[in-house]
Amino acid sequence: MTHTYDYDYFVIGGGSGGVRTARIAASLGAKVGLAESNKMGGTCVNVGCVPKKLMAYAADFPKSFTDAPGYGWSINGTPSFDWNDFITRKNNEINRLNGIYDGLLEKAGVTLYKAFASFIDKHTLKVGDETITADKIVIAAGGTPRYMKVPGEELTVTSDEIFFLEKQPEHIVIVGAGYIGVEFAHIFHGMGSKVTLVHRGDKVLRGFDEDIREKLQDDMKAQGINLCLECYVGEVKEKDGKYHVTLTDGCELEADCVLAAIGRIPNTAALNLDNIGIKHKENGQIKIDDYYRTNIDNIFAIGDITNNHNLTPVAIVEGQYLAERLYGDKSCDEPLCFEKIPTAVFSYPEISTVGITEDQAKERGYNVKCYKSTFRPMKYTLPDRQQKTMMKMVVDADTDKILGLHMIGLDAAEMMQGFAVAFVMGATKADFDKTVGIHPTSAEEYVTMK
Repeated sequence: MTHTYDYDYFVIGGGSGGVRTARIAASLGAKVGLAESNKMGGTCVNVGCVPKKLMAYAADFPKSFTDAPGYGWSINGTPSFDWNDFITRKNNEINRLNGIYDGLLEKAGVTLYKAFASFIDKHTLKVGDETITADKIVIAAGGTPRYMKVPGEELTVTSDEIFFLEKQPEHIVIVGAGYIGVEFAHIFHGMGSKVTLVHRGDKVLRGFDEDIREKLQDDMKAQGINLCLECYVGEVKEKDGKYHVTLTDGCELEADCVLAAIGRIPNTAALNLDNIGIKHKENGQIKIDDYYRTNIDNIFAIGDITNNHNLTPVAIVEGQYLAERLYGDKSCDEPLCFEKIPTAVFSYPEISTVGITEDQAKERGYNVKCYKSTFRPMKYTLPDRQQKTMMKMVVDADTDKILGLHMIGLDAAEMMQGFAVAFVMGATKADFDKTVGIHPTSAEEYVTMK
């Protein structure tokens, strides 16, 4: 491969997608550079999936302490939680992962620039104090938190800062009921904080199956999480060391912390995209085709910056597909099907899903038949925990093909990963019926539904 530019392939962003595409391209013979001004690993490793899951694990321990006597265990004394000790341990693990990402690039032969990159022209970047040219450029700069744009928003924290609070709040107000909102409601409630969740809509988790949404909402209320629905924040003020939140319905809340969990937007503000005419929406979302191409022939975009399906595994697959398509096997031309991607929400109870919802299936004209099972997991019987699992299967009655699988309950994410393989392969209800269950498990419910 001849190198008429400084690099054949240059990646802006050191998150999961950026690192994967850089490594694969380098392994296929391209001369690759990557720029990342912050810690390696992007949102997922630093202020997303990884620390969030560690916090969710921490939040689940009180339930285990409560359940233990049901299995004959005696818990001597009152368990206590040390926020600072946990945050230190969490930070140490994230630092370890940052180092692993650095090592992966070095081992692959990718040149890493610890600097911010922006466009000068379609082949030229300003990277820190250097000017670098590249034949092909990939934008993988990820996302950044969305702000509420209400009086007093500077007093709130976002999903970036929430991982580094110096002190655990006694009362936290969480604004937003998507992935981030309901997950942090679980985390802080489990750790012992009082939690109030504020949401414009009438139900949490817009876009998920209605049965799942209703069950999670009922369970959150039963746990003691305060839900303020169909309203929004009007103003935030600070007084006597507390934050006073006025809602649009007139309600007033006093809290130690206000978390704006209203989503993330593409991190494009400082890339100078207008310098080269890259088409993007008002919120920064870069427009791409099915093969990650922008309207500029040598510039591509992957991951959250395209705002298509903001999940780490998606960005990784996109990065791999793009590098292989450009430098390797040209047969990997089938676009990624977003409706076949499983996902999880680490709320309490946990949620996982793959495929389309019942309502989506009906809207598309399918002859829909649904199967549903609600039960108490065996693990909760001896402690007499009244927490139930719900599993749902959406089927096209005309073809018997499974259109969607939806679950809320214990170990939902771990189970759904396996069932997603069958779903992607086009499994039918009859295929599930022919499968012998593993007993006694919750997972067997999916192959015994009648």
